[in-house]
Amino acid sequence: MQLARAVRNRTTGVLYVLDEPSIGLHPSNIVGLTGVMHDLIADGNSVVLVDHDTQILSEADWIVEMGPQAGADGGYVIAQGTVPEIIQSAASQIGPFLSGKSRVSSGKKQNEDSVFENGMIRLSTSAIHTVKPLEVEIPKGRLTVVTGVSGSGKTTLVLESLVPGLEASIAGRPMPEHVKLVKADGIGQVKLIDATPIGINVRSTVATYANIHDELRKIYARTKEAKQHGFKAGDFSYNTGKLRCPVCDGTGSISLDVQFLPDVDIPCPECRGARYGKEAGLVHYQNKAGEQYTLPDLMAMDVHTARKVCRDMRLVHQRLRVLEDLGLGYLTLGEETPSLSGGEAQRLKLASEMGKSQTDSVFVFDEPTIGLHPLDVQTLLSVFQTLILNGATVIVIEHDLDVIRCADYIVDMGPGGGEEGGRIVAAGTPEEIKNAPQSVTGKYL
Repeated sequence: MQLARAVRNRTTGVLYVLDEPSIGLHPSNIVGLTGVMHDLIADGNSVVLVDHDTQILSEADWIVEMGPQAGADGGYVIAQGTVPEIIQSAASQIGPFLSGKSRVSSGKKQNEDSVFENGMIRLSTSAIHTVKPLEVEIPKGRLTVVTGVSGSGKTTLVLESLVPGLEASIAGRPMPEHVKLVKADGIGQVKLIDATPIGINVRSTVATYANIHDELRKIYARTKEAKQHGFKAGDFSYNTGKLRCPVCDGTGSISLDVQFLPDVDIPCPECRGARYGKEAGLVHYQNKAGEQYTLPDLMAMDVHTARKVCRDMRLVHQRLRVLEDLGLGYLTLGEETPSLSGGEAQRLKLASEMGKSQTDSVFVFDEPTIGLHPLDVQTLLSVFQTLILNGATVIVIEHDLDVIRCADYIVDMGPGGGEEGGRIVAAGTPEEIKNAPQSVTGKYL
């Protein structure tokens, strides 16, 4: 809406900065977005945007690529230039995806004859909002992607019909009024993994959410130095323990009252964000390599570094490896979970689910590729495949073409948005959707 207003007003000499404008947009909507940006430039404006979508990047006049990795291993300009120059750059990681030499892929895909061999989930609904009465079948034990232009009814189908219908069926409760039937034999739980922030305050960190911090507290309490000082596991809690910083009470920051302006949070001047007081530095854990680290030292490390340091701590090492497998190796253990991006939050929520048998589980993801580079999308698809190999049924609302191409089954909503949508225009394997003339999504596959 803001861009449309800018084009209408015919501004000139303005720098427009857009932060991931492709979020939530179907490939057909992105064509319109790039058209708006070209209109702004034609009027004498400049446009700078942050994005990962190759459809948008291929339209750029100039690309600045950061990297080479995330977190402490990034922060450099690794390539810059026109699209052809980025494609030719040996240092560029996005270049191969722009040229088509690299493509996100998954494991073996199912054909139309085998996709339903594990059974199906059936859903029947009456009309609601702009969505017409629907009949849909979703294969169990497969990756199903629900697609369609913005406003076509994807959210209503999945989040307002399928998920509450499954939850009601599992709990033996009455169905939502518009849900006529849910048949899901063998399904015992449905798990919605969305982009809502984890926690609401700074006391929730990556280490606490992934059940790593509790194990570390127990390990440090068993050290010789801890016993000498009389420290118990509870003392190593930065929330309630006596080793927490006395100035910030373990939050790592303090709030400054700037009178008539909003309060400003700054790093604690005493612990400098470490959350612990000086006494916590008296207790060290020594691994088999002879390296010594305090608990504040570990909390300041990223997951990748901590996994090397904690290789002697079996359970901690195992949980850190799960985070690495989820593509979160660059996060620090002490990072506040409310500050994570939507995509990071979704993957962190999966940490406790990996490695379990999931034969009775349905996992539902709402646009999990938000903020993800194509290489991160590859990691995400590997996570989906792990869940499926463990028996889960995975359902994803998504616009990302790489994820759509890797689906076992696609349910395409449309044909348009609002009153012009609300119907299932095509359902089948990616190849079937590609050949469906009524599917807008199929045209981009």
